[in-house]
Amino acid sequence: MSDLHDEGMRVRRKVLGDAHVDRAEARKTDFDAPFQDFITRSAWGMLWTRPDFTPRERSLVTIALLAGLGNDGELALHLRATRNTGASREDVREALMHVAVYAGVPRANHALKIAKEIFAEMDAQDEAGS
Repeated sequence: MSDLHDEGMRVRRKVLGDAHVDRAEARKTDFDAPFQDFITRSAWGMLWTRPDFTPRERSLVTIALLAGLGNDGELALHLRATRNTGASREDVREALMHVAVYAGVPRANHALKIAKEIFAEMDAQDEAGS
């Protein structure tokens, strides 16, 4: 494996968690393996490792972009990852307020609905684990 892949996998695991990455790796096939390698090297190994944004800042930018583009599945994934990035729920709310102005109220409204559902799931998991 390349250094970019190894570093990307390290960051991917740190942000998304071992359980998610292990599930994704287990579902990987010969068909999508090149794509998985590409996103691990480029998104996680090259972009998420850059020093000018903190993981919290990068998380918020990612959430805003995913919400603005209507990428609901990836949005949910990155909302869950806030546990690991240091982005607070208040941070997410403010990022989604920006989405409302710059990408449209319907996109922000839908993203807020998803965020409320994800945060409720996270709370329930926390309570069950306590």
